[in-house]
Amino acid sequence: MRFLILPAASSSDGRADEDLIPQAAALGPVARIWEAPRGLVVPRTYASLPGFDHVREAFAREGWPIAVRQSGGGVVPQGPGILNLSLALPLRGRPLDHSEALYRLICAIIQAALTPLGIDARAQAVEGSFCDGRFNLAVGEPARKIAGTAQVWRRIPDGPRDLHAGLVHGLILARIDPTALTGQANRLESALGSSRRYLPERIASLDTLGPSPRSGLFKALKSGLADALRSAWPDLTTDR
Repeated sequence: MRFLILPAASSSDGRADEDLIPQAAALGPVARIWEAPRGLVVPRTYASLPGFDHVREAFAREGWPIAVRQSGGGVVPQGPGILNLSLALPLRGRPLDHSEALYRLICAIIQAALTPLGIDARAQAVEGSFCDGRFNLAVGEPARKIAGTAQVWRRIPDGPRDLHAGLVHGLILARIDPTALTGQANRLESALGSSRRYLPERIASLDTLGPSPRSGLFKALKSGLADALRSAWPDLTTDR
């Protein structure tokens, strides 16, 4: 299986990949490497919390607009220094039967891009990081998160009843300030009346991994992701 790399779509927030779902239905496996302006992105469960609209307006006035995405998980920041990878492909059968394989695929692609840069990342949960999950990518011991993942599934109209498009997204912390990003996520949780809090020491910026700052890492990572996407990957039983 090979991915068709589509150009980044113009977007004012961190939802620049949701158009990949209909693209996958028409074209087969597709991918996008993209960036987004500064802001916070939350799943739809946050939008139902009391006071969400008021909090959203207040954060927008402060230069931190909040977007509501289709996929699950928790609050994540977007902005300079964060690189995103999204994959979408059509699959037959129940989404639950393919969910883990799709997570493992995006982790493997990101790992393939990181390995030439001397970064050995593994998939695991990292307690205390924002939007924690089993398929984070982490480094070191104690583990620090350097990428998070989420996914969403939609049935493909006019196709067989068991034909779905799966969209999986990886958010990569390439060149960021862990304290600043975690602080914004905590501010949102506090404003929404949640007791959930995150720890800046549970995430890491890729450009700080090594004996000295790595000024060219962001560009090298984008190139590495594109190279990895052009490689052949195991077929997940796609069907258009």
